[in-house]
Amino acid sequence: MDTEAAEGPELVLQGKFADAATRAACSQDSPPADDEGVIRLSVRMIDQIRKACDAAEAARPQL
Repeated sequence: MDTEAAEGPELVLQGKFADAATRAACSQDSPPADDEGVIRLSVRMIDQIRKACDAAEAARPQL
């Protein structure tokens, strides 16, 4: 979690860079912005990602 981001709290993920074929396939559905990339996350990270998402949700301001 980056709670100091200018736009508000952000979830920060680490993963392996996707290969060219995966990036091309993803770009067909949702082209990445100039400051985005496509990464692969291991299934073993699911629990950690779930916990990080829960923390991010709890940290965001209530609307």
